Amino acid sequence: MIVDTTATTTATAMTTTTGMTTGAATCCGSVGGDALTDEQANELATALKALADPVRLRLVSLIATSPSGEVCACDLPESLDRSQPTVSHHLSLLVNAGVLEREQRGKWAWFRLRHERLNELSAVLAPPTADAADRSCR
Repeated sequence: MIVDTTATTTATAMTTTTGMTTGAATCCGSVGGDALTDEQANELATALKALADPVRLRLVSLIATSPSGEVCACDLPESLDRSQPTVSHHLSLLVNAGVLEREQRGKWAWFRLRHERLNELSAVLAPPTADAADRSCR
């Protein structure tokens, strides 16, 4: 004799250890709080896409570890073993995403990180603090 345990398994999975059945209701209230708007999500996705490339990550790393906190574009092609047009393309994407700041000095462009932008990206990816998590489940 074959017994169908699908219904029993599903019902068991929906029952918590306290004996309450879970369903559409949540234990901590509604989802939302400080969730991103569509506009914010699109803006952040653009910045994260700009960073999601090995060459661009290396550019950010080179600039971040520079003793002066900035790097001349003339030094980057050799450091990355890439052509000047390729490096220029990657730098433009990072500037457009707000990750880098560009300053023209005579013939050369100098680049530095926009720390406030990187902090924004980091804050979105960081887990909520314990206080915020506690408040959301009261």
